[in-house]
Amino acid sequence: MTTDQDLRAAAVHYLRQWEVRDYATMRSLCTEAASVWHNDGSGDQPIDENMELLKQLAADVETLRYETVRQFQDGDEVLQQQVLHLTMTDGSRSDVHAAMYFRFDGGLIDRIEEYFNVVPLDESLPSSGSPEQR
Repeated sequence: MTTDQDLRAAAVHYLRQWEVRDYATMRSLCTEAASVWHNDGSGDQPIDENMELLKQLAADVETLRYETVRQFQDGDEVLQQQVLHLTMTDGSRSDVHAAMYFRFDGGLIDRIEEYFNVVPLDESLPSSGSPEQR
């Protein structure tokens, strides 16, 4: 396995640990000073703060599964397109479409940036207008 494959596999391995709620392993895959950014306006978070947020989010999740659509790598950086499939404890389902950026330092994740959009699967999509407007 090449170094490029190792880093791409490490990014996927990190996400697989959230699927099984193994926060200790997730944390061990990151540098001490790792940070996380999301496009939700909350700014940068230290990795430990983000882990607490992931634990809170998972409390309402029955199952979660990552589907990696594609990955790109340049040096110590991995960018991947993915879909997170969620089933909540109330039975509702949604998909989180995302592009996730990982920067590695010494083989450990040092930076994560996630651009995401949540798509509820159990709700009707709005129509493009009434028949009179079409």
